[in-house]
Amino acid sequence: MKNPFLPSAIAAAVLVLVHQAAAQAQTAEAPASEPSKEVSKEIQQVVVTGVASARGVRKVDSAFSITTANEEQLKQAAPSSTADIMKIVPGVYAESTGGQSGANIEVRGFPSGSDSPFVSVQMMGNPIFPPPTLSFFEGSSAFRLDDTIERVEVLRGGPSTIWSNGQPGATMNFILKEGTDTPEGTVRFTTGTGSLRRVDMYYGGKISDGWYGSVGGFYRKTDGVRDAGFPADDGHQITATLTRNLDQGKLTLYARSTDDKNAFYTGVPLISSNGGRTISAFPGFDPLTGTLMSGEMRNFTIEAAPGKTLTKDLGDGRGLKATVFGANFDQKVGDWSISNKFNRFDGDLNTIAMFTGNNPLSMSDYINAAIASANGNAAVVAAAGGQLATSATATLVKGGAVSGSQQVVQAGLWAVEKQLKSFTDELRVSKEIFKDNTVTVGGYFADYSSHDVWYLGNSHLMTAVPQASLINVTLNNGVVVSKNGTDGNVFYAPVASYDGRNTAVFASDEWKVNDKIKVDFGMRHEQQKISGTISNLTSADTDNNPLTVYNNGTSMPNGSNTYLTRTDSANSFTIGGNYKLARDTSVFVRANRGHTFISFDDLRGAGTQANVNDSNLLPTPKVSQYEIGFKTASQLYTAYINAFHTEFDGIAFSQVLSNGQELRSISGSKGNGVEFELAVRPIENLQLQLTGDYQKSEYRDNPATAGKTVQRQPKLQFRFTPTYRIPFGDGNAAKLYATYTSIGERWADQANQQYLPSYRTIDAGVLFSFGDKIEVRLAGTNLNNELGLTEGNSRLTTGNVGPINARPLFGRTWEASLLYRF
Repeated sequence: MKNPFLPSAIAAAVLVLVHQAAAQAQTAEAPASEPSKEVSKEIQQVVVTGVASARGVRKVDSAFSITTANEEQLKQAAPSSTADIMKIVPGVYAESTGGQSGANIEVRGFPSGSDSPFVSVQMMGNPIFPPPTLSFFEGSSAFRLDDTIERVEVLRGGPSTIWSNGQPGATMNFILKEGTDTPEGTVRFTTGTGSLRRVDMYYGGKISDGWYGSVGGFYRKTDGVRDAGFPADDGHQITATLTRNLDQGKLTLYARSTDDKNAFYTGVPLISSNGGRTISAFPGFDPLTGTLMSGEMRNFTIEAAPGKTLTKDLGDGRGLKATVFGANFDQKVGDWSISNKFNRFDGDLNTIAMFTGNNPLSMSDYINAAIASANGNAAVVAAAGGQLATSATATLVKGGAVSGSQQVVQAGLWAVEKQLKSFTDELRVSKEIFKDNTVTVGGYFADYSSHDVWYLGNSHLMTAVPQASLINVTLNNGVVVSKNGTDGNVFYAPVASYDGRNTAVFASDEWKVNDKIKVDFGMRHEQQKISGTISNLTSADTDNNPLTVYNNGTSMPNGSNTYLTRTDSANSFTIGGNYKLARDTSVFVRANRGHTFISFDDLRGAGTQANVNDSNLLPTPKVSQYEIGFKTASQLYTAYINAFHTEFDGIAFSQVLSNGQELRSISGSKGNGVEFELAVRPIENLQLQLTGDYQKSEYRDNPATAGKTVQRQPKLQFRFTPTYRIPFGDGNAAKLYATYTSIGERWADQANQQYLPSYRTIDAGVLFSFGDKIEVRLAGTNLNNELGLTEGNSRLTTGNVGPINARPLFGRTWEASLLYRF
C-alpha cells in the first residue's frame, strides 16, 4: 500500500510544531492550565535505557528514538505475548501469531528472515540472554508479562551500540516494580477466549528503614485461540525484588522463576489467488481459529535410531522453564559515580511443535507421488521382490478409508531441546571532568552456553482439517509409505554444545554546552570468542526394512564430533546531540555504527574450521544508522518524530526447507524512513494517538536479491488509537479506547516471490474504575475478524498461489478482568 501523502503530512506537522515551539521559546508565554496527571507523567518521563547515567534522562530531552509504555498503556495495548508489545513501537514489525514464544521481529531496514536477531530483551537493564537469537530461540521467548512490570522502554539504534550487549537494532528493557514507602497490593482475575483462566498478584512495600521489597506473579491455563484439543498455555511465574537505599546510592536485587508451557502455531491451509493478492479460507478450515494440531497426535513418536524411540508431547510447545537472578548497584563516591549490573540466567527453552511442509494436495496426488518415488528407488523395488507398485490403500489411523479427493497436508513434528545458561556483568564509572562535562568508562562481560539436541523432519501425513487426523498409506507391493501417520524420517539430528564469551570496553563523553545544547560521543571495542562441539551425522534405516520407506535414511550421530571455534573483534561508535527549542521541546541528531557477530548456528552451518575461518562465507556484519528527530510534550499534544537512514553490510541468511535442505546467502541492505508517535488532546479526557512508520528498504550487495524489498517489512504501518475518559464522580470513571491498525503489503522471502497482502484490524476495550480499589476491564482484539497473513510458507522458495500453508492472524478474541487494589 503506497501513501505518499502520509510522509508529507508528517513533515508538514513537524515544521508547524518546530515553528510553534521556537516562537514559544522567544516570547513570553501566558500562564497555562496545569497538565493532567497522566500528561505530567509523560512530560517528566525519565528513561534509563541507552544513557550513561543510572539515574536516566527525561524522554523529551533524550537524543535518540525511544518508545515507552507504563503498566496501563501495556494493558490497553492488549499484547498477546511479549513480542506483541512491539506493535506499539514505530519501525518494528512483530509476527507474534505463533503464540507466547517463537516470534519473528523485524527492525527498520535491518535484513532478517526469522526470529529476532536485531532485538535484545533486557530486564532491569541486563540482557536476559546475551545473544538475541539462536535457531529455535529469540529473546522475547525468555520473558513473560505480568503485573510485576512497571514499564517497558524500547530503544531503536542510537547509543545502544556502545552499552550492554551492543545491540544495533532495538533493545526492549523491562523495568520491574519495586517496593516504596506506600504499600501497594493487587490481585487480578482474568478470563477470555479459549477458556482462559488466569490470576495475577503483586505486593510491594517497605520492610524496614532503607529496605523495600516486592513479590508477584501469575498462574494461567488456557485452551488457546486455536483449539488443538489440549491446553495451549499452562504455567506460572513468580518475581521478587529487594531494594536497599544507600547514602547517595541504591542496591536492587531481583529474581524470577518461570515454568510455562506454550503451544506453538505455524501455518494453516489457505487459498491464495490473484498472484497472492487475495487470501481466502481453505474449504472446511477456519483460518482464524483452526489448527492442524490435535489430541490424536499430541503424544507422538520419533524413531531416532535403531532400537531408540522417543515420545514427545505437543502440549509442551515452545515453553520456558528458567530462573533469572540479578543485581543493580548505583553509588556516588565523592565526585565519582559507580554502577554495576549483573545477572544469571539458567533455563530450558525446548521446542516440541508442528512445522508445516508442502502445500495441501489431494490424497490421489499424494499417492501418485508416493508410487513414483517408491518405484524410482532400486533398493525399495528389490526389497519388494522386483514388483512395482500400481495402487495404494489410504486409511485413517483411527479407522476408516480416505477418499482420493480428500485434501491432505504433511507437517513435521519436531523436537528441539535447548538448555541455555548465561552470566553478564556491566561496570560503569563516571566523573565530571569539568563543569557539565561527564566522562564514563567501563566494561562488559558475558559468558553463555547452549546445549542442543535436535530432531527435525519426522513428517506426518494428515487430513487438511482443524484437529487433523493422521493417515496410513500402504502400496500394493508391500511398501509402507506412512505408519501411524509418520511418512518421513528425521532428516537432521545434531547434538551440539556451544560456549561463548564476549568482552567489551567502552568510553563516552557527555557535554552540556549550555542550557540549550547537549552533545555526546561514545566508542566501544568488543571481542567475541565462540566454540562448538557438534556431532557428525550418518544416516541409517531404523528398522533395517527398506519397505518401510518412512524411516529410511534417518539422520543420527555417528559417535564422532567436530570442534569449531572463532574469535572476532569489532569497534562501534555513536555521536549525537540535541538542541532545546523550549523547556519541553527539542530536536536531535544521531549517527552510529554497530555490528553483529556470528552465532553458534553459523558454526554448525559452516561445517568445517576452514569454512568458519572464511570471512567471505561468515562476515561480521556492520550497520550504520543516521537519525534526525523532534520531540515535544505539552497538555495539548505530544510528538516524537524522527527520520532515519540505515546501511547494512553483509549478513549471512539460512533457510531450512521441508526436505531438510539448508539454503544460505549473504546480503546487505539500505533503507530510509520516518517514524512517528503523535498524540493530541483537543478537549479534556480525550486523546487521539497516531503511531507508525513509513520506510523503503532494499537489499544490496547480492545480485540475486539486489533491489528487492527487504523481506517481511511493510513500507507503511500505523495505529490510530482514540481514548476517552468519562468521569462518574466520587472517583469512578469509564475509559473507552480502540485501535485501528493498518499493516502494508510485504514479501515473505528475499526473492520477493511470496507476496503478503496488507491487512487492517480493529481492537477495542473499556476500563471501569470504581474509586481507587476496583477496576473492571473488557477488551477485544481483531474484532473485524481480518484474515491477514504474518508469514508465508517458510519451508518453500516458490510463490504462494493456489492451496498454500501460511500463518494468519488470530481471529476475534476477548478478555475480561477484575482487579482489586489493596
